[in-house]
Amino acid sequence: MPCPALPDGFDFTDPDLLHHRVPLPEFAELRAAEPVRWIPQPLNIAGFQDEGYWAVTRHADVRYVSTHPEIFSSTLNTAIIRFGEHMTREALDVQQLILLNMDPPEHTRVRQIVQRGFTPRAIRALEERLRDRAHSIVETARAHSGPFDFVTEVACELPLQAIAELIGIPQEDRVKIFEWSNKMIAYDDPEYAITEEIGAESAAELIAYAMGMAAERKQCPAHDIVSTLVAAEDEGNLNSDEFGFFVLMLSVAGNETTRNAITHGMHAFLTHPEQWELYKRERPSTAAEEIVRWATPVNAFQRTATQDTELGGKPIKKGDRVGIFYASANHDPEVFANPDEFDVMRDPNPHLGFGGGGPHYCLGKSLAVLEIDLIFNAIADAMPNLTLTGDPRRLRSAWINGVKELQVTAG
Repeated sequence: MPCPALPDGFDFTDPDLLHHRVPLPEFAELRAAEPVRWIPQPLNIAGFQDEGYWAVTRHADVRYVSTHPEIFSSTLNTAIIRFGEHMTREALDVQQLILLNMDPPEHTRVRQIVQRGFTPRAIRALEERLRDRAHSIVETARAHSGPFDFVTEVACELPLQAIAELIGIPQEDRVKIFEWSNKMIAYDDPEYAITEEIGAESAAELIAYAMGMAAERKQCPAHDIVSTLVAAEDEGNLNSDEFGFFVLMLSVAGNETTRNAITHGMHAFLTHPEQWELYKRERPSTAAEEIVRWATPVNAFQRTATQDTELGGKPIKKGDRVGIFYASANHDPEVFANPDEFDVMRDPNPHLGFGGGGPHYCLGKSLAVLEIDLIFNAIADAMPNLTLTGDPRRLRSAWINGVKELQVTAG
């Protein structure tokens, strides 16, 4: 089979490309003809001292990379596939303190502590409060007499309020979390005029806020997840730095991703009206998983080879960066029948929207699925005739499949 005819210089992490679309046709070409392909880049354009990465596009290969951390490291160059060209090695090394960028055994130690806050019991304890919050959010949005932004009025609110509930942040401070996390990921989008320095300052402010919470709970433990994570005496605990970086990760992983899944899901429903009618009528339990597959809020993460190896018939050298493209894996026809169709009844649905398995499989999956279920049930109850009034305005980002505005009316 001939090699795929990608244009010269085509880069799946180019933020200008992703500002307009997810490159699904190009992913399809690679899956069929060259599922592991070297993508050259100008020296250091992504913030790494190299000239490119390997694009991994098949579902099976993304899973393989994800489940072999001894070969494919998250720590060496972090899991973020593209920074700005001025990223320094020192700044990259600081990122290793985030759970997302750890490898076993350190990752195992920290994850065993933080997963205490995400047990089935902990999530069930939140369900009724989050159901009430979902209905309140939708009722507030319904009061608009004209068009409103679904992203800010609906999609962002439940993830933010859930994080506040989960870790004991006062609800009035959730706006700070929203602003800090937006600034941390928006450095590629000129509309926000956010420099990497401002993003770093926002990260530092968020970490300092979380460390302050940790210090308070160590002095006066309460019945909340913060105390569970930092004040445990016999089971191991997070130090203040580790807790600060955990909250930083949660503000992106638990806020930005779920918010974008909800936004993409609403857009999918409103552009596939037969699926919206089906959802309103049946309320299928399979809908949230299909929304995440369809949305794939994280387009890609990366790993770095710890040794010479082979993948998809290609020789991967020690130190090479490897991009694992979840958006491509979630449209792999070898795994999904009619992958380009939005089907809320899809079952089974082995998508990789929560990661490809292995140590970095999404810690908060059950919470994200719950939030998606609750918000769409609330919308179907209170705003069943929601209508699009404009096209989504996409975030310019190298790795987040984000929507920053979606204008709708309550109908």
